Amino acid sequence: MIRFYLVGVLFCCSVLTIEAQRLSGKVISAVNQEELPGVNVIIKGTSQGSVTDITGVFTVDVASGSTLVFSFVGFKTQELIYTGQANVTVIMEEAANELNEIVVVGYSSISKRDITGAISTVNADDLKNISVNGLDQALQGQVAGVQVTQSSGTPGGGVTVRIRGATSISAGNRPLYIIDGIPVETGSLSSRNFGGQNDNALALLNPNDIETYTVLADASAKAIYGSRASNGVIVITTKRGKNTKTQISFDIQRGIVDAVKTLDLMNASQLLDLQRETVTNADQNPDGFGLIKGVTDGINTNWQDEVLRTGIMQQYQLSATGGDDNTNFYISGSFREEEGVQLNNSFQRLGTTINLDQKLTDKLSVATNLSLSYSLNKRVKGDNFLDGVYSGAGKSLPFYTPYNEQGQLVGPASALYAGFPNFNPVAQALLPRFNTSTVKTLMSISGTYKINSELSFKAQASLDYNDVKEDQYESSQTAIGGFLPSVGGQGYGIFNASNFTNTVYYGTFSYSKKFSDKHIFNTTVGSELYQNYSSGGSVQGRLYPSDDFTYINSAGIVDAGGSYKEPPHTILSFFGEARYDFDDRILVTASMRTDGSSNFGMNNRYGYFPAISAAWRLSQEKFFHANIVDDLKVRTSFGLTGNERIPSFGFLGLWGPSTYNGGSGVVSLNVPNPDLKWETTQETNLGVDVGMWGGRLQTVLNIYYNKTSDLLLIRPYPFTTGFGGIPDNIGEMENKGIELSVSSVNLDGPLRWTTTLNLSRNENKVLFLADSIPLYRGYSGEGVDATNIIKEGEPLGTFWGLNYLGVNPATGDAMYEDLNGDGLITNTDAMVIGNAQPKLIGGITNVLSYKGFDFSFFFNFSLGNKVLNFSKATLVNMGADIQNNQSVDALRRWKKPGDVTDIPKYELNSTLNNLHSNRLLEDASYLRLKNVSLGYNLPNSIINKINFRQIRIYASATNLWTYTKYTGSDPEVSTLDGSTAAQGIDFFTLPQVRTIALGINAVLK
Repeated sequence: MIRFYLVGVLFCCSVLTIEAQRLSGKVISAVNQEELPGVNVIIKGTSQGSVTDITGVFTVDVASGSTLVFSFVGFKTQELIYTGQANVTVIMEEAANELNEIVVVGYSSISKRDITGAISTVNADDLKNISVNGLDQALQGQVAGVQVTQSSGTPGGGVTVRIRGATSISAGNRPLYIIDGIPVETGSLSSRNFGGQNDNALALLNPNDIETYTVLADASAKAIYGSRASNGVIVITTKRGKNTKTQISFDIQRGIVDAVKTLDLMNASQLLDLQRETVTNADQNPDGFGLIKGVTDGINTNWQDEVLRTGIMQQYQLSATGGDDNTNFYISGSFREEEGVQLNNSFQRLGTTINLDQKLTDKLSVATNLSLSYSLNKRVKGDNFLDGVYSGAGKSLPFYTPYNEQGQLVGPASALYAGFPNFNPVAQALLPRFNTSTVKTLMSISGTYKINSELSFKAQASLDYNDVKEDQYESSQTAIGGFLPSVGGQGYGIFNASNFTNTVYYGTFSYSKKFSDKHIFNTTVGSELYQNYSSGGSVQGRLYPSDDFTYINSAGIVDAGGSYKEPPHTILSFFGEARYDFDDRILVTASMRTDGSSNFGMNNRYGYFPAISAAWRLSQEKFFHANIVDDLKVRTSFGLTGNERIPSFGFLGLWGPSTYNGGSGVVSLNVPNPDLKWETTQETNLGVDVGMWGGRLQTVLNIYYNKTSDLLLIRPYPFTTGFGGIPDNIGEMENKGIELSVSSVNLDGPLRWTTTLNLSRNENKVLFLADSIPLYRGYSGEGVDATNIIKEGEPLGTFWGLNYLGVNPATGDAMYEDLNGDGLITNTDAMVIGNAQPKLIGGITNVLSYKGFDFSFFFNFSLGNKVLNFSKATLVNMGADIQNNQSVDALRRWKKPGDVTDIPKYELNSTLNNLHSNRLLEDASYLRLKNVSLGYNLPNSIINKINFRQIRIYASATNLWTYTKYTGSDPEVSTLDGSTAAQGIDFFTLPQVRTIALGINAVLK
């Protein structure tokens, strides 16, 4: 019997050998005629087949009459019946419909077609022409509901990202970033901000290593992340190897960087005339102030020209990717350097990424991710610093010079030194050393074991480690090191060292089962342990022997320092998610996560965050008849998310060290609150997805309402208690809005033209505060409590001040609304004067390609937002002082009775005319050509001769053009980087930069 069986097997094999023939072929793209590597070539009805190599070539043994199936991500699946030919060329067309694309959501992945929540995906190819330092910058204008603002033009500086508005006042509003399953550090790592401007932890990562960004916006999509998900989740996957021949590519990019706009300031003659008039209007003699024509204005320095420059940007990347049936790899190395437009300001990043995937057995596979980076941020003081560089250039009088006759920088010991509050902005840029160096390690290892065809287990351990060193020295020729009396006039140095560590361990079971042809069930359950650690120390010294000795060891006095180690912040989580698909018509997703946080006491340590969503695909129903509509799906979701981003152990009564009368001891730092609990956001979403004309037009519409309860704030206490207040849950806030995304393939032939558009509107409102007491934020304003207010019934970012009624033509004095009618203008007359929230934001991208050419242009815009041009409180100060330069706006000031103007009379030491009011508030709506690029792929006839698979040369420009009525440098900036309550203030903030670059991208054969 056994012998008969073996003979039968051998006979069948011999028959197959006789019938099967060797077929060779090549697969190319219909768009640009380039070879396509990694295309799956499968004999239909079997698991046998092949994969095209780097040149698009494949070989496969196939019997005559068999059907070959060619499939590749982003292209239409094609079939070919084999009839005995020896060689074939298959031309694959791009797929306009991307609904079958797989996206990573939470701890699992899903087809776009089956999404039941508000999820958006951006592919790296869509962002390849945008030159940015941080990966968060790349999302600006790309996704509906996501507002991205770069706080200033400082390289490596802060970026603010809000998804569907701000959900908290004090517990943080940054989204949760997950990179290859690793929650990463965001925000600032430096222990020092420079006038409100911070560094950006996400600038340590190379955007060119990113494969996809997936934005989880509603509760159904993000509740699986529980307590850290209320501000939205951005899931990022990095590039990985594929089953292809090793592919080596490199990218080189060099360009120039300059400021998009500078301030319009007076020259020396204009300013001197104004100052003499200002003093005269106060019935004083301007000559007595040294304001003499032909003498005082003998020097005319344009300080902005002196401190600003055209910087150089350069970027290099080398990568290799490939693999086989068992091992896949992606390896890259990169270097980026951008000179800031301010002297002595630059950002450098050197990094490498190594991603490996190994199939150990048919059941067990492992994956590792490793990203190492080193950055050097050479910072300069900015914004509202009195001795800042750009702020100093804006305020400093043009009557002084940066250099003496010997070409040396003017310092405090020189008779040419202006002194407080002018200093020497050029010296403030060139002489101090503010170097922040950071080493980042982002790594993980995971293993997946397939228990059977339906059940698998995955475990992952990950680490995000950030080591930060700050080396600072201000010489005796600077304002702090040489002018400030308390320092001693002989230099001032600081050294800080700190580290931030996140560790995550999780395990999940995933089960998938298909019941008949109509029922599909998927579920994932798991547990996770997250811990965050930080520690650091600092020391400062002064009285250095000379400016040749600049480190702490050389300081004559080391009189301050300290160190700290924070106890670990821990979150223990249990979660589960289930998906059900009935006949590709009814889709239901339900999830539940339980988080236990060390930030809360036993009374409320655990938070529970459920979510449910459902979708109905009407286009699959028998009653639906619309030939132009391919896919129509309506969605709804509801769920809870949380926020616990407050200082650790705030529920406890903490104690700390103190000294009194020469003795040391401990004191109580805060009032305990064992009932402190989570902020909870209740989220509701309604959505519609429509695909038309074979996927050539796709539309996604979302409407949402989010209400945040139990806001984490400080409940005020009388200061007689010894405490300012107690942490408590005392507020409510809402966000509601609408989002629209549209993508279209306008032309699909030799000339291909695609368009993507996204529009978003979000309305934010504070519903409740403790005792209805408003909270003042921002800066102090002349004559009012503050520039910003948090008030019931108003949105975050609300501006506070007097209502400016114009200039009295008879007297030249400013007029304000007397709100309480008492005949006086005081802080009791202050009112809400506007807010920084835009009414509409969005972006539109057009991409055209013809043969080897490609052209793209991208606009983003913001409509209806206000910016407080707080610089004008100094630059159009109506004579409050004569120690600062003035804006050319002052040329239209009131001079004589009968003048009709918006600028009051200048009079020395006048405060009435410069009270804080909506005179400083401006419409900051803008339309910006954010990026434009032109590229050309060299033809195969050329690149084949030099053994290249692809060579693309290109030119790109960022922030090329802006339309706005805002009179400051830039409508997008925000002095207080990341602030929620005091956003939209421009206080001598460095504007965005314009980048123009040339580049080449090449792939070796």
